[in-house]
Amino acid sequence: MKFVQLLSRGGNYLVVTDNVAWLRAAANGQTTVGIVGGSPLVVDGNIDEIAEKILAG
Repeated sequence: MKFVQLLSRGGNYLVVTDNVAWLRAAANGQTTVGIVGGSPLVVDGNIDEIAEKILAG
């Protein structure tokens, strides 16, 4: 199981990379990350930056 740290304005998350279902652009340079079996997270960074972190994780 691999974790990746995703930064957010409301707090930081450690996310299991296998549980990421989708990414969607959000307002103000943020990205919404869909989590399998959970609520989406809004994190700092554009889709390309977040995808790179997840794939590197």
